Amino acid sequence: MKTLIEELKVKLIDILNLTDLTPADIDENAQLVGGEHGIDSIDVLEMVVMIEKDYGVKINNKEVGEKVFSTLAALAEHIEEHRNTSSGSAA
Repeated sequence: MKTLIEELKVKLIDILNLTDLTPADIDENAQLVGGEHGIDSIDVLEMVVMIEKDYGVKINNKEVGEKVFSTLAALAEHIEEHRNTSSGSAA
């Protein structure tokens, strides 16, 4: 999971154009949306698109979105839980 969190930090900096930040500046347990980095609802839409495209995980309702985007750790956990189940293939 730590690798996924680090990967998400880099992607967030890139897609949200947070050029003044490094991955080390992002606390995985800090409030993500509305927190110190100024991530807002428009940014959330960009993140939803990236998560669906890169990980095959859909976030398609507000309740799930509020929970998932509370912290970077919560986002990574949601991706981990859902990215392998969406294919439905047997191991």
